[in-house]
Amino acid sequence: MTRFISTKRRPLAVMAAAAAAVTLALTGCAASTDDAAEGETITLKVAATTTPMTDVVQAAAEVIEAPYEIEMVEVADYVQPNSMLQHGELDANFVQHPPFMAEYNAANDATLVAVEPVYLTQVGMYSSKHGSFDDVPEDGQIVIPQDASNQARALLMVQAAGLITIDPAVEETVVTVDDVLENPKNLTFTEIDIMSLVSAYPEADAVFLHPTFARQLELTPEEDALALEQDEAFAVSLVTREEDADSEATSALVDAFHSEGVRAKLEELGVPAAF
Repeated sequence: MTRFISTKRRPLAVMAAAAAAVTLALTGCAASTDDAAEGETITLKVAATTTPMTDVVQAAAEVIEAPYEIEMVEVADYVQPNSMLQHGELDANFVQHPPFMAEYNAANDATLVAVEPVYLTQVGMYSSKHGSFDDVPEDGQIVIPQDASNQARALLMVQAAGLITIDPAVEETVVTVDDVLENPKNLTFTEIDIMSLVSAYPEADAVFLHPTFARQLELTPEEDALALEQDEAFAVSLVTREEDADSEATSALVDAFHSEGVRAKLEELGVPAAF
């Protein structure tokens, strides 16, 4: 596993508005070559939220082999596509990393599986007020995701900056604010939905952002983040139902998502491939 966490002092860019996504109505899926007559096209529905996820799905749609085609279903959050997939309304989704999926499975008695990692994300902690974690004041406010897996990533970056101490007995991917043992600056950790983190940027002393949301604020990870982390355990992955993991349709999806066309699109976007 490749993992790094870095902290640095940088000036920050200005804020821009966040974008919204549109939710589409869906029908049932779980396609296979047995579902279609010879020569008939089989449509596989794959959900995605924002760029670069949507870009990757579109690139995969251009290269998937017959008799399959991909229909991208744009969704407005990260929980909805898991519920839709679990209930057979999608063939796959491309919205998350495996720890986030595992959290959904545990909370919903679901059986989703990550079949292939596709790209790595460089998440960061950003501030509109400070150029370094050292400048975060006593009683400062740190805004972090409310879901456990992304919350863990945020808290580990704050720990790496020397501001808190986390219980070492807790597995890193499931660390929460309850596992903070020492907090000498008496920082307040505010937990909000990951889709709303952008709105917290102007007022918080630091806020956790994925690169997609940082770009909405015209922030560059290498130049503007107080801290960065990139971990293969959190690679954005193609997800399907357990019973479909070894199907011909899923195999076709995996081949398309691991194609040179997808790799070229990731390179164009400056996103590191995980394959």
